[in-house]
Amino acid sequence: MIGPTVLLATENVPAANAGVLYALFLGLVYGLKHSTEADHIVAVSTIVSEHRKLSRAALVGALWGAGHTTSLFVVGAFVLALRAAIPDLMRDWLEFGVSLMIITLGVIALTRGIRKRADFHVHRHSHDGFEHTHVHFHEHDTEHSKPTSTHSHAIKQIGFKPIIVGSVHGLAGSGILTVAVMTQIPSVALGLLYLLIFGAGSIIGMLLMSGLIGLPFVLSAKRVSGISNGLQIAAGVFSVAFGFWYAYHTGIATGLLRSIF
Repeated sequence: MIGPTVLLATENVPAANAGVLYALFLGLVYGLKHSTEADHIVAVSTIVSEHRKLSRAALVGALWGAGHTTSLFVVGAFVLALRAAIPDLMRDWLEFGVSLMIITLGVIALTRGIRKRADFHVHRHSHDGFEHTHVHFHEHDTEHSKPTSTHSHAIKQIGFKPIIVGSVHGLAGSGILTVAVMTQIPSVALGLLYLLIFGAGSIIGMLLMSGLIGLPFVLSAKRVSGISNGLQIAAGVFSVAFGFWYAYHTGIATGLLRSIF
């Protein structure tokens, strides 16, 4: 961003216009790259693991991007208007909060996967005077007697979880660093436009990433539901493990938690 900022300050109008376009192009690229960060992928994967349709998996990423863009835009507007930088301590606490959120999402995914795996029926049959039983695993969302609807509201069924998760991510990490860089842009309108393009890049990037992450869950659900539940449990375990590592990295290694004792 330093390069475009310098170009914007020049008296050469064509060069300034080129600097604007370059800055906006970087915003799109950074937004796409931002969606591939490890903490974002881990958090979204736990939500994606709950769904068995590729369209809903992709929509999870789009909603994450929408929440991320909204919070980033709101905070960015204040930063640009007041020309104030985000305090480092606030940024560090937000990062630590992200780690706790990832642990929580992992626990939810793990619990959901175990419950689905533990939900089964024992069928008893009698043939020619002999009785036998067999175990049949059965998911709540695939009940044989469940009536089908002519249409569904995908966003309503997915819920606000990805939007909330995206909003928290938008307040922390490199998103906050991006907002801090915005204070160097002389034009408030250009800064807000940059944030919108950055957000568009993050929405597109996470939509593609969540669709890709959702493929194993979708394909396994069409064949053996037990494998899909196993993948969800694995996603939950990995999320919890990553969350604790991230909490150590952001809260203990940096001395953040020691500062309150």
